[in-house]
Parts: sequence; C-alpha cells; structure tokens
Amino acid sequence: MNILKKVWVLAEKQAALGQLCAGGRQLGEEVSAILWGEKEEADQAIRMGADKVYRLGVPRPENLKEDYVETIQKLLQEEKPDALFVQPTKRGKLIAGRLAAGLGTSALVDAVEILTDGDKVQIQHMVYGGAAFRTERIQPQTAIVTIGTGVFTPLAEDSGRQGTVIEVEFVEPAVKIKLLEKKSKASAEVNLNAAKRVVGVGRGLVQQEDLGMVEELACLLEAEVGCSRPIAEGMNWLPKERYIGVSGAMLKPDLYLALGISGQVQHMVGVNQAKVIVAINKDKAAPIFSQADYGIVGDFYKVLPSLIEKFKAEH
Repeated sequence: MNILKKVWVLAEKQAALGQLCAGGRQLGEEVSAILWGEKEEADQAIRMGADKVYRLGVPRPENLKEDYVETIQKLLQEEKPDALFVQPTKRGKLIAGRLAAGLGTSALVDAVEILTDGDKVQIQHMVYGGAAFRTERIQPQTAIVTIGTGVFTPLAEDSGRQGTVIEVEFVEPAVKIKLLEKKSKASAEVNLNAAKRVVGVGRGLVQQEDLGMVEELACLLEAEVGCSRPIAEGMNWLPKERYIGVSGAMLKPDLYLALGISGQVQHMVGVNQAKVIVAINKDKAAPIFSQADYGIVGDFYKVLPSLIEKFKAEH
C-alpha cells in the first residue's frame, strides 16, 4: 500500500537516483525526480521508476548546482510533495539543509531505514555522529530526507514505462556562490553495494603496506575491500569510496569479513544487513562480536596468513 501521495527524489548521480526512485515507489502513489542533465537522462529516470521528471538542464558555466536551491524550493512550494528524498553527498546535504530552512520544515539526515506504522511513515536516522538512532515521523508537510546508499534496491529499468518530462525555468538566486578553483580527483572504480562478499579492514591495520595481504585474501574470496572511516578519512590509506558506515556505503552482502574492526555503531550500521558477518579481532570484548555470526579472537596478522594458505590450497 502506498502511504504517501507524492514522493520526490533528488540525486546528483543516476545510480543513486535509481535507488531513491525505488524507495519512492514503495511509499508513494506518484514519484517525481528532480535532475540536472540532458533529455536522455530524464528518459532514463522514467525507466527507473519516476512518473514525472523536472529537468533543471545542464548548469551554465557560471552556475553551481547549489545555485538551484531557489529553483527547487519554488517547485516544492508549488507542488507540495509529502517528502523529498536526497542523495547524501556533501552537496546533497547542503542543498537539503537550505531547502528545509527555506520551507520551514525538517531535514532528516543519514536515514538508514524507512518504517511504516499504519498510515504513517517513520524515518530512522543516525544522530550524534552515529552514536545513536532516532526515529521520527513524517508530518503533513514536505519532509526533506537524505537517504544513504543501499537503503533501497533499485528496480530493473522498464523500457515500456511512460512519464512526463517538465523543463524547469532557472530562478536566479539572491546570493550566488562563486567557484574560485577546481581540481580533479582520481575516483576509485568500486561498487561496494553490488558486492556479494566484502572484506573490511579497520584500525587493527598497522601500516598501509599491509593492505597487500588483505587484498590477496579478498581476491581469493572474490570479494571487494572496504574499510572503517579512519582508514579512508584519517589515514587516507584507502579511497573514500571504500568507506563503510554513516555517510558511506550501506551494504547487503552475503558475507562481510571484518578484520581489526572494533564494531562501533557508526560502522556497523553499514553492514548490519549482511547475511553473514565474520569478525577477527584480538580484543575479545570488541563490540563487533555481539553482532557477528562467527568470530575469531586473535591478531589478524597471525590469522590471515593461515586463511590465505587455506584458500590457496582449495583453488
């Protein structure tokens, strides 16, 4: 049963748009997508599940996507959707906050689950930097919700779906943001959300050079390598695309093998839907053991070589 009448979605990337459209279809009678891009991308959004697409076009060289807040706000004020689901990129969160302020509504960030209670929709999201969960009910006004990657599974594209593409006129912002400098950044080619097996590594890793044996084990398991936040954002040993947890990847693999990860809630929220969790940690009191299906108390520097030899022998 669709509880909400109108759900809108906003994403910078088409892959995330597909996931948000799937969530919109679960909860809403009508799904509308707001997107930047060419007509072909609008047509793809319809195949992904959108009934309507509000196309903002391709930003002009002098405009940033943040300059479209007033344009989007005008649309929301006119159409009054029940909820706007937003991809939680840094830009997405910034836009979500500004929209909520402009509309006088709430911005619920880092949603990890959408719950239904009769004819009500509840959003479970993380607060205090991931130290706790809060459940809030969507009120009868436009709720702005940033939803993590992996919360919804995208639907298969339907080439027969029909929808409407609406060209949106740009509203000049009262205050524009000026781009001073732009630097390219190498992006890792990884899709943790699609992986059936994931090997995660945490602060139990002593030095970056030791990632070699982690990657060797992952290769034998035909798994992707992920990590806790300090490895990606503190030590910069792995790219941020491999960070699992709050504001990172939300996984649903068949197997998650955690190496030297203590199991703080900020990380575990990203893996708690794994079918099987295996943990290796030398601290027998590590929180991860309370959520693991199988656990080995030991230094993974001693355990991993044995596992690698075992799997090599079976190949």
